This record gives sequence, C-alpha cells and structure tokens, in this order.
Amino acid sequence: MMEYKGYLGTVEYDAEAKLFHGDIINTRDVITFQGTTAAEIEKAFKDSVEDYLAWCKEEGVEPEKPYSGKFNLRLSPELHKEVAIKARKLKISINSFVEKAIIDEIAAAH
Repeated sequence: MMEYKGYLGTVEYDAEAKLFHGDIINTRDVITFQGTTAAEIEKAFKDSVEDYLAWCKEEGVEPEKPYSGKFNLRLSPELHKEVAIKARKLKISINSFVEKAIIDEIAAAH
C-alpha cells in the first residue's frame, strides 16, 4: 500500500500486459494510475493525487477527504442498548466505547 497526502493506493501486477495498475482506495471517486516499474507507479500515484486535487480546484469542487473521522454505524436496537448500558457503566460516551472496542480489535489482530 502507498500513501500520499492521506490518499491510499493499492497496486496489482498484470502479467499479461506487463503493467502495474493501481487504485486509490479511500475515496468514492475513481482515481487510478499505472506504470511499468516501481518508480513509475510511485510517480503515477502521486501525479494522480495531484491531478485529482487540481481538477477539484478547477471545478470548484471540494476534494473528497480520505478519512473525516466520522462514519455511520448501524446496530440492532438490542446491541445499541447493550453498548449504551456498558458505556454508561464505564462512565464514557458511546463513541468512546466503540472507539476503544475498535482499537482493542486492531491491537489483537497484530
């Protein structure tokens, strides 16, 4: 995975075409890049991000921010209740409870 200005790119190799193809994965906008060497693919990735940001500026459109820190989470009413009760017992917000649970899961996965 590659990162530039907060945008994340993944790269796959197409053996038939002998070409690296990449996608920026943390936007809804479709942003791709390609190259035949590691140096080319790195440059193409950065150029694609810069082109996207320049296009947004020209069009007067706000570029999609890779991660705003906000996301919607849907739970069953029963689970929502359990989370609220547990968070209250811990004297923390539901948001803090969910954030802690996610951090704990990520740490356990490493």
